[in-house]
Amino acid sequence: MRILVIGAGGVGSAFVPTALRRSFFEHIVVADYDVGRAEAAVARAADPRVSAARVDASKAQAVAALIRESGATHVLNAVDPRFVMPIFNGCAAAGVDYLDMAMSLSHPHPERPHELSGVKLGDEQFAQADAWKAAGRLALVGIGVEPGLSDVFARYAADHLFSEIDEVGIRDGANLVVDGYDFAPSFSIWTTIEECLNPPVIWQDGGWHTTPPFSEPEVFEFPEGIGPVECVNVEHEEVLLVPRWVKARRVTFKYGLGDEFINVLKTLHMLGLDRTAKIRVGGVEVSPRDVVAAGLPDPAGLGDRMHGKTCAGTWVTGRGKDGNPRAVYLYHVVDNDWSMREYGSQAVVWQTAVNPVVALELLARGTWSGAGVLGPEAFDAVPFLDLLTEYGSPWGMREGG
Repeated sequence: MRILVIGAGGVGSAFVPTALRRSFFEHIVVADYDVGRAEAAVARAADPRVSAARVDASKAQAVAALIRESGATHVLNAVDPRFVMPIFNGCAAAGVDYLDMAMSLSHPHPERPHELSGVKLGDEQFAQADAWKAAGRLALVGIGVEPGLSDVFARYAADHLFSEIDEVGIRDGANLVVDGYDFAPSFSIWTTIEECLNPPVIWQDGGWHTTPPFSEPEVFEFPEGIGPVECVNVEHEEVLLVPRWVKARRVTFKYGLGDEFINVLKTLHMLGLDRTAKIRVGGVEVSPRDVVAAGLPDPAGLGDRMHGKTCAGTWVTGRGKDGNPRAVYLYHVVDNDWSMREYGSQAVVWQTAVNPVVALELLARGTWSGAGVLGPEAFDAVPFLDLLTEYGSPWGMREGG
């Protein structure tokens, strides 16, 4: 297996030291538009199994050319979701397998955005599922932590814990703080704005519908000392993935953002600073959202100032295998001090990066296999969860939600 990682940001850079502790691959090429970032990731790795390259991820033909030049067999998309389709199409043209951690972008319903779904997350990719299957190639979509591990938890619950599922509710929360910053997102602000300001999607009784951003607030008690965090509806891939393979009456995603974060996002929206279309400023054309991203600290560089834990998990309710009512929260917690000490990566990006490493090892072993456009729910969850534990980052389960 030869892996091409496109994107040398926080997650792409965290992928490398995690994968280097394993022996399932032959070589990793880290590629970025800014080749200096890719070279920095390679320098930190200090391993002959890793090299750097430059790529323009906005051009499918450039992606395909680098795949052929590098001899890659698998491509991991580690850039923000506006580049999903060029990379996805480049992989199809070059005839290699593809993995991502965020799916193709959505477009709200033009007349009723807070009631009806328009173009949903991943729709552009699933439209090509038959072609990928006919070619015998796998596109494993949404294999970060959320989506990714959260979807694996849903599959595990359906297969081993429940006879009937009422709700699969992804619940994400943290108690992370960043010293020296009043506002410093721990993940890509570009992606965060996209997720949080788009109409959230909910699966209910056989169909998808939308709600206004930040709707249905609830306080969820997170484990391992994180405690209660208010969570709100956010657009996320799990709601579009889980119902394709797991039978559930309702699927939701709620994120613990906090009042301050929500107010910042609302202000950005009110001022038009969340827009991606370029505007002219003096003699330069620039995207307002790109300006916001450029003005904030790089999440990958915050690890030594960050403290606390982050939790990703899947809350499932319904009837257990014995037919009695049951509620379970399956979760994964990462302590930032631990991830910095072990891997030199802050908790949020490392928690995202470890999951495609696990998936690629399962594909290399032949434990997971398939063709077409598939989510993590399409595969047996047990080998994934066992291998994640073997990597030194065990998952947990709490009865009662």
